[in-house]
Amino acid sequence: MAISRDKKQSLVSEMTDLLSSAKMTVFAQYDGLSVSDLQKLRRAAREQGVSIKVIKNRLVKVALLQNDTLKNVDTSVLVGQLLYAVSQKDEVAPAQVLANFAKTNGELKLTGAISNEGNLLSAEDVKALATLPSKNELIAQVIATLSSPLNDVVSGLSGNLHGLLDGIEAKAA
Repeated sequence: MAISRDKKQSLVSEMTDLLSSAKMTVFAQYDGLSVSDLQKLRRAAREQGVSIKVIKNRLVKVALLQNDTLKNVDTSVLVGQLLYAVSQKDEVAPAQVLANFAKTNGELKLTGAISNEGNLLSAEDVKALATLPSKNELIAQVIATLSSPLNDVVSGLSGNLHGLLDGIEAKAA
């Protein structure tokens, strides 16, 4: 069934808004996925703050042309049945969501991505992105690295203090 002109315009404006505020947009082929599989994917994506959109590639191309940063993106790779995973907060989250889902559902194949700077990434780049830790995990790693010397000093002083107290206790007894 054909989509009305008004519906197409609203889909394009919605996609334009999503793309303009997106940190990363990952696209993947979903041939062979059932509706329940797509619902599971959407549920998993929602938990990570990622939006999944199934929209015609032609409408996505129009939405890309309406964005000054993304209008020069090579859209020749947008072929076939594609779904788009978009995140406004985390660059890595869309790639991770789709890659994790693809592990259990072989029908989903990562195709590429578009960064917020207008760079087109290949499927291999997206797979490499998916292996990176999430933003929160990276922040935790940095904090642990920064606090490590402080923890070492406290442990060293604590050990010496315990030794001193044990020595005093032994003399008193």
